[in-house]
Amino acid sequence: MPWSGRATSWGRASSPAPSTPWARTVSAAGPRWSASLPRTPPLPGRPDAPGAPDPQDPQDVRSAGPRRAVLFLHGWSDYFFNVELAQFWDAQGFEFFALDMHNHGRSLQPGIPGGYVADLGNYDAEIGTAVGMIAESGGAGNVQLALMGHSTGGLVAALWASRNPGTASQLVLNSPWLEMHGSALVRRAAWTMVEPIARLRPEAVLRLPERGFYWRSISNAAEGEWTLDAAYRPPLAFPVRAAWLSAILAGQARVARGLGIGVPILVLLSAASENGMVWNEEMRRTDAVLDVNTIAGRAMSLGRSVTVERIDGALHDVFLSGADVRADAYGRLARWLRGYAA
Repeated sequence: MPWSGRATSWGRASSPAPSTPWARTVSAAGPRWSASLPRTPPLPGRPDAPGAPDPQDPQDVRSAGPRRAVLFLHGWSDYFFNVELAQFWDAQGFEFFALDMHNHGRSLQPGIPGGYVADLGNYDAEIGTAVGMIAESGGAGNVQLALMGHSTGGLVAALWASRNPGTASQLVLNSPWLEMHGSALVRRAAWTMVEPIARLRPEAVLRLPERGFYWRSISNAAEGEWTLDAAYRPPLAFPVRAAWLSAILAGQARVARGLGIGVPILVLLSAASENGMVWNEEMRRTDAVLDVNTIAGRAMSLGRSVTVERIDGALHDVFLSGADVRADAYGRLARWLRGYAA
């Protein structure tokens, strides 16, 4: 179901979490979907006006040149909460925005299946509207936009960048879900089983094994360090529905055929995966969700300038890993930005 977006004014975020105190909301024209655009304020001591450099602050790396901004897309059954990530981008001279896509996070609505989408292209309108809101928030002048996505959001970001050439200047993908475990053969086999169900009963719940190991590794309600809103990031994720999985498989098939993205792309991945059905301690320092070796190979189908960074000890979201590991990840991202976003 295609839709057009509209934007409301700035205001307090609907989430009680203190990590994202400001938000704008992108809403669907119809009654079913809405999306929220949280914006994290600048670091203490930075000017509050979007894009304005402070000539008296030697730590302010922003120049008087074009505005720079980044739009972050979260993964499936997830939402934006990582203020440290926002602060990193601010320190690099980028205004930071994050989109809680429809049926996720601050955009969840009663009676609508969490995480559900039948076509990844259905996110295009809200992403486009968010990009327009970012441009408008700084007044006159162009904005150089980096697009960042995690996991399913990385797949969505890559597909959107391929359909909207010239909009983003850089693409940063944090453990993007570009392929199924093992190989394309697994994806094709899954497609033959899922597609008939998706056509006849798109919202049918597929009875798949439930694994909460990644949540266990990041949540401070278990063995991690991050405070998560259980309504937005449930321990066992949202139910997997047939049309949603079909949409993922279709998006991955497009990546496999080659997207031809023309801007520089950075892919950040853990050095190893641990995808067993029983918890083990390696899941504290590996990707417990994706097959990172398969993803690393598939990343070469994204475009003509692709950098892949493999990070020892990283979790599925490399920026939720232990402090030393994510410091390594931030250092690699900063180095890449100095080369491609200077």
